[in-house]
Amino acid sequence: MYSNVRYLTSHGWAVLCCVATEMLTALAPYPSSTFRPTSIRCANDRQALFNRIAPVYDNLNDLLSLGQHRIWKRMAVSWTGAKMGDRVLDVCCGSGDLAFLLSNNVASHGKVIGLDFSKEQLTVASSRSFSKNCHKNIEWVQGDALDLPFDDGWFDAITMGYGLRNVVDKRKAMQEILRVLKPGSTVSILDFNKSNELLTSSFTEWMIDNVVVPVASVYGLSEDYKYLKSSIREFLTGKELEKLALEVGFSTARHYEIGGGLMGCLVAKH
Repeated sequence: MYSNVRYLTSHGWAVLCCVATEMLTALAPYPSSTFRPTSIRCANDRQALFNRIAPVYDNLNDLLSLGQHRIWKRMAVSWTGAKMGDRVLDVCCGSGDLAFLLSNNVASHGKVIGLDFSKEQLTVASSRSFSKNCHKNIEWVQGDALDLPFDDGWFDAITMGYGLRNVVDKRKAMQEILRVLKPGSTVSILDFNKSNELLTSSFTEWMIDNVVVPVASVYGLSEDYKYLKSSIREFLTGKELEKLALEVGFSTARHYEIGGGLMGCLVAKH
């Protein structure tokens, strides 16, 4: 459906900026008996980082991306095939954008769980629920992407936006997603694209140094956003993500480059 979207917009550089702010969420009570509280094993420094940027996350997102991040998120949700009545999960939900989109797809008879390890992020997401025109079918859960507090084969679709790049064990995160996903269902993982093309990778780093970090400095967060460059360097290429998905047990996996190659979305089926 979106296989020819590599150059969907001439503002591809804005996509890079939006992910700089794509890491927050909001807090609400733990779910009831269906779920189990878990200890959070994600790196403490990363958790602290996401807590710090939570209050200005949405403002930075719109400012840096010129609104382009909304396009990529809609695409990611569309790729999952989430439909009315489904039970779906957004891992590393941040301030809740993907969860809100999923909520509209599954409607009032469906259920959305937004999970994040940052209490501050979850607080933001929960507060946004009251102002969003969405169904009252979202539950916010603080938890670990490496130890998802859900039963096997529980979800009809899963999304993950700008989270896989930041978990300490990407293979374990993919295994957990596979475990809680129903057979035949799809996960859509949106993140920066680690390009093999020198021009694209050089431009990405230039944008971080000359646009993202300077803008973040206005909010006193320049040091927090400098980590982006190293996190992208250490991330997996599209082909490597496809290989990882197949190795952990997904039946199919395809990585789509979007935003002029600056962004990517891994779509994998159980």
